[in-house]
Amino acid sequence: MANQDYTYKAGDIHILEGLDAVRKRPGMYIGTTGSKGMHHILWEIIDNCIDEVANGFGDTVRIELLDDNVARVSDNGRGIPVDKHPKLKISGVEVVFTQLHAGAKFDNGQYNYSGGLHGVGASVTNALSEWLTVDVKRDGNLYRAEFWSPQVGNGKVKSGVVKTPLTVIGKVKGTGTSVKFKPDERVFGKEKFDYSVIQERMRDVAYLNKGVTIIIDDLRVALDGGTGKHDTFCYKGGIADYVQYLNEGRTVLYDKPLYVEAKEPHFEVAVAIQHTEGYTENIYSYVNNIPTADGGTHEVGFKSAITKVFNDYARKNNILKEKQANLLGEDFREGMVAVITVKMQNVQFEGQTKGKLGNPEVRSKVENMVSEKLAELLLQRGNKAIAEKIIAKAMGAAKTREAAKRAKDLSRQQNKLNGLNLVGKLASCSGKNASINELFIVEGDSAGGSAKQARDRFFQAILPLRGKPLNVEKASLEKILANEELATLISALGTGIDPEFDLDSLKYDKVIILADADQDGAHIRALLLTFFFRYMRQLITEGHVYIGMPPLYRLQKKDEILYCYDDAALVEGQKKMGKNALLQRFKGLGEMNPEQLWDTTMDPAKRTLTRVTIDDAAMADKRITILMGDDSNIRKDYIYQYADFNKVDDFKVNKEQENQ
Repeated sequence: MANQDYTYKAGDIHILEGLDAVRKRPGMYIGTTGSKGMHHILWEIIDNCIDEVANGFGDTVRIELLDDNVARVSDNGRGIPVDKHPKLKISGVEVVFTQLHAGAKFDNGQYNYSGGLHGVGASVTNALSEWLTVDVKRDGNLYRAEFWSPQVGNGKVKSGVVKTPLTVIGKVKGTGTSVKFKPDERVFGKEKFDYSVIQERMRDVAYLNKGVTIIIDDLRVALDGGTGKHDTFCYKGGIADYVQYLNEGRTVLYDKPLYVEAKEPHFEVAVAIQHTEGYTENIYSYVNNIPTADGGTHEVGFKSAITKVFNDYARKNNILKEKQANLLGEDFREGMVAVITVKMQNVQFEGQTKGKLGNPEVRSKVENMVSEKLAELLLQRGNKAIAEKIIAKAMGAAKTREAAKRAKDLSRQQNKLNGLNLVGKLASCSGKNASINELFIVEGDSAGGSAKQARDRFFQAILPLRGKPLNVEKASLEKILANEELATLISALGTGIDPEFDLDSLKYDKVIILADADQDGAHIRALLLTFFFRYMRQLITEGHVYIGMPPLYRLQKKDEILYCYDDAALVEGQKKMGKNALLQRFKGLGEMNPEQLWDTTMDPAKRTLTRVTIDDAAMADKRITILMGDDSNIRKDYIYQYADFNKVDDFKVNKEQENQ
């Protein structure tokens, strides 16, 4: 019988008032209290400003980074309502910043569309700020309200309460809203706003909102993280300009993207496509400025439209003969970079992450609207040559697809005959539970030998690479399947590759890239991540790809051993253990004995793994194209802009340590 506890009474049930629930469980609202979460509360304010101007109530949003990690976001929209709310009897400004699930976006009256549909954005930012000030220009007056999160004793904080109610502080021309706030260090620690993160996101937003001007100013002193940078983003061509930007560094089949847009009451769709000489398709879809990384009904409708329009064109122009079968959608999408954006009301996302659009009616809407406009576009003067280039590439893709299918079928047959055909390469694990099994991809036979001896054979498999993997950014599918190292990796994982990738067939929960901490190791990691991104992207998005972090140094003083994973840790370790500690530097995994490798890198209880994530698929695509593509000039420019050429390897050993 369970223990009886009669001390549990109604008084033990805590009621979190106002915004206190946000501070108590910030992860429920912003995901993390690290850098990503801190930037999230900035996005919430920016998104409100973008919704305002993109719906036609203004044209400019300004973001300013100030000293002491303060941010200010302003727009020239209508200004947040300042009159009293009929039910709550407080100003509209106070409602927006103190009440969860409050906003003007829940009905169809004020906004044609909105990215923020939960009504928690501004209030969550307020709740997680040390202080927040709102200035509203409206009706010829300048209004101000101040909020703060004071300490009230016993370590408790009152979150986002009114410090100064909305007050008229002067006369002013124009309209708009300005929000100035300081993220609370009690929540986010010493995290600082990162200009480059804001820059990339705002560039994307500007592309998605044609004609809207977004200005960013870093006004911080250098000691506070300032860069002194300034950017103004405004793209008259919208997503057509975006596609051209994404294709910088690629060889394109035609100079300007094909762009179509269509509207009906409370629904808009715009599509921009451009084909390259590459082999992978890259489709980036958005709903109300929210990236839908997992696609959805709008993306399905778009793909159907592409297949239908180009097959119809090929038939009508006798490019496809009567006895020839229609080409598949994947044939027309080979080498295609596309951006599709939908703006609508009553959005239904699948899952909490808003990663996939679920509205069933959107599929047919997008398919019909895009089909009609794209068919009309191809008939316009000058577009015949573009259509024929796209169809010719698709016909070549179909031949390659058939050849690749034959190669895959042959490979499967060989695997059945040879017992997976991986003898001498893959050291598989004995356990059959894919949910706990791990695959370590290691560099060379030397590291492979140590890893095989170090591992737990029950759940850890080892796949040594013999040489560097193929750079898939420059290779056809046929060439990829013919590459021994990649073919082995594909077989080992069991999933196949896009478009036939099947995550349910994955044999390992964790796929861990374990390479040396040198230039060759970094190159191997980049090549493998490029392959995963292009042909097994779901492996990354579902959180199965990791980078193993072997130590760089080993310190020993008598029986005390300390492993250091970077230079900063080495400095601290030497301070702790003293000058007489013996120092060993690991130039590669092959220099570590099996015990050292297990203790530092493979033991789940002690190791450090970095999960590979994709925050912005479009920007990831852009960087891979630059760094792994054919255009060396654009790669050099990128390296000169972002590489740290001042980093010096100051590793030294004394004579007593040289032979250790």
